Formats: sequence, C-alpha cells, structure tokens
Amino acid sequence: MNKTQISIDARNIFLSEYKAVLSTHSVDVIGYPFGSIVPYCLNKIGLPIILISKIAQHTKNINSNAKVSLIVVEGGADDSQTVGRVTFLGDAELVGKKDNYSAERYYNYFPQSRDYHKTHDFDFYIIKPVRIRFIKGFGQIYWIEKNNFQLANPFIFEEEQKMLNHMNIDHIDTIRHYCDVYNINYKTPELPEMVGIDSEGFNLRISHKIHRINFIEPVTTVDAVRKALVEMAKKI
Repeated sequence: MNKTQISIDARNIFLSEYKAVLSTHSVDVIGYPFGSIVPYCLNKIGLPIILISKIAQHTKNINSNAKVSLIVVEGGADDSQTVGRVTFLGDAELVGKKDNYSAERYYNYFPQSRDYHKTHDFDFYIIKPVRIRFIKGFGQIYWIEKNNFQLANPFIFEEEQKMLNHMNIDHIDTIRHYCDVYNINYKTPELPEMVGIDSEGFNLRISHKIHRINFIEPVTTVDAVRKALVEMAKKI
C-alpha cells in the first residue's frame, strides 16, 4: 500500500470518530500517563480541537507538559484488535480568543458544549502533530509523518456555514436520503443535521452521535461540493 493511501485511510478514521483517549503526563503521579476521554473535531488547517476545563486533571497536566497523544479507534466492530487505530502524537496549545472559527466549528459538532462556559472556565486547545501511528489491522502498522497526514479545509468558515445552512434548511429530505443510502439510523425527533464539510466528505450529527460520509472524489470548491451532493442524492 502506498503512503498516500495509508494517510487517507488513517485520516478517514480521524475524521469519522470524533472522540478519543487523550493521554497526558500526570503531575500527581510523576512518570505515569493519565488517560481521559475527549470529543474533538478539526480546525481550518486540519488540527484536532478539544475543549477542556481549567480545573480538569488533564488540563493541569498539559499546563505542566504539553506533550500529549490522542488515540482514536475505528468503531463498528466487536473486536477492536481487528479495526483501524490512530495514535496522534503532538503538542497541545491554547487557542487564542480571536480564533472564532475553531470555537464555532466545535459548537456545530457538539452544541451542548456552549453551556459548559456557564459552570466552569473552559478553553479550546489544538494539538499540533509531531508524528502519527496508524494500525490498519493485524500486521499492518505504519508511521505517518505530519505533513502527509494533516490536510487543510479548503473552505473558509463562512462558506462552510452557508453550505450547511442551505442543506439543513432547504434539503433536509436529501440529508435523510443520505442516511438511508449509507445505513445511518435516525428517528424523529432526532433528525440528522449536517455539521461539517471538508474536501473529503461531510459529517452528520444525530442527537450526540457524529457520522461520516465521504465524497467519491475530493472537492476544493463550493460548486464542486454542490455537484458531489447532487450526484450522491441520486443514489437509490
């Protein structure tokens, strides 16, 4: 398998799951890793965004040592040893207050998180990659360099939000059709909502669960997205 396909396969898992084990260096038990579960999505340049409380143990750990890892496991199988796993090694960095794109994109995926700021101080962090470990399955183990894994979103936030609003307001029946075609279960009142679009596909949220649907071919323009969605809507 060539390096390009390996990177695509690993990134597809990273784009599909949206929850991970965050491992940090414990400040209370020196020398030992500390694991916790965090939701994440990707920012404009393809870096994972997490939202964590200032009083949380993993935040205290990060403030002491910013070297972390995210472990993402491909869902849908009874035996987790047979599915893909991505270990994203990198450095956690506090997101500046002016980075509204990261915050608003995160809220699209996890709307309940808007209320987190009412009870505790929460901050957004990005994780800048150093190297990625990808296990595709038994005996298929690869190191992926960060430049081969990270892929920027070609759409500015306003473009992405306009496309999302258009689909969620004017084409909800089409979104339901995508769910039917790709075997994504939903039921009223928890209807599917499109929450993110990038060059390789789009994500739907049903209640608190995120689902991924890939485009047949990569897209880089709004018009190409429109054409791809139309073609996908024709599937029976």
